[in-house]
Amino acid sequence: MTFSLGIVGAGQFSGQFATLFQAHPGVGDVYVTDLLPERAEQLASAQGLAGTFPTYEAMLESREVDAVAIFTQRWTHGPLVLQGLNAGKHVYSAVPMAITAEEIAAIIDAVRATGLTYMMGETSQYNPATVHARNQIAEGAFGRLFYAEGDYVHDMDLGFYEAYQYSGGEKWKETASYPPLLYPTHSVGGVLGAWQTHAVSVSAIGVVDDRADGVFDKEVSQFGNDFSNATALFEVAGGGSFRTNEFRRVGYPSHIRESRFRFFGTEASMEQLATVAFWQDKKGVKDISELLEPKPTMSPDDPSLQHIAPELRAAFTSGSAPVHDRSRLPREFDNLHNGHEGSHHFLVDDFVTAVNTRTLPTVNAWVAARYTLPGIVAHDSARRGGARLEIADFGDAPDA
Repeated sequence: MTFSLGIVGAGQFSGQFATLFQAHPGVGDVYVTDLLPERAEQLASAQGLAGTFPTYEAMLESREVDAVAIFTQRWTHGPLVLQGLNAGKHVYSAVPMAITAEEIAAIIDAVRATGLTYMMGETSQYNPATVHARNQIAEGAFGRLFYAEGDYVHDMDLGFYEAYQYSGGEKWKETASYPPLLYPTHSVGGVLGAWQTHAVSVSAIGVVDDRADGVFDKEVSQFGNDFSNATALFEVAGGGSFRTNEFRRVGYPSHIRESRFRFFGTEASMEQLATVAFWQDKKGVKDISELLEPKPTMSPDDPSLQHIAPELRAAFTSGSAPVHDRSRLPREFDNLHNGHEGSHHFLVDDFVTAVNTRTLPTVNAWVAARYTLPGIVAHDSARRGGARLEIADFGDAPDA
């Protein structure tokens, strides 16, 4: 069984996923559309896709497309997802799910009403540290988990200026000010992807930017945002807490590892830094760095990555880590590029399998809400001077 797919957005990220979707045996024809038609034509030509559509609306009206995969700018996902679901299409969405609680609620209502597949492609779900922590939690190795930390530390100087200029055009500074806490899923999802709980309240602090280059300037920002760094402390259901950092001005080698995690339990703990990771218990310390280290599947100098800033290329080249179980993946993926610490292959397979078997993907709408809404509330908390705010929960998926 196969289905046809429409790629929405032909930017730097989507081309890597177009290759994987097209190679998956569960996908038939792959199409593409973009606000800049020449980008869609270039991607279709370079990868031999089935064709292009002049607009997203035309793609949704077509009977040739069964599902859509959205790779557009971060704040556009919610409305585009709703359009797709209401047009009868299954939807894969890049992160974040949405930028308001109302958009999240509407997506969940649409998934429930239509019975269609929705999945958010959160890469931290398959970050090696999250995978290992998830396995250890399942085995009870931590004892009672009571605290965790998730960091997404990516300095603007390391590729983000170029990325925003590529996607934002002449007014790129207006969108480069995107609030860090509205892009929370790499840090929150990496924690909750292992720890089966959800956030119930938060207090957050934002750091006002002082670079004075027109980015993170309230007078310029489309979002009225001047925070470049932010920290949030969440309370979780069942007792315990976790802390996340979203940093865009930081002296840290994000091209080596941009997401990192720590988990603390009554019997053991696990800590990850840029190049090392450790498992610790009351008897001693074990270096688990090799277990969590993905091996690159392609060179950062590969011609297909020429349009991507050198500092961002590592995110598109990483293979799998020893902790990853590749036995479930199609053999067609064995020699294809991977990315974001080995997550891309698993995300594509999750969505394709869910559509073809009509089962819930791991990061379904209800899980995506738990990865996304905490950041939205945290940003509100930071704007209110760290006020502790409650976080609503939409519950578990119907079949969970």
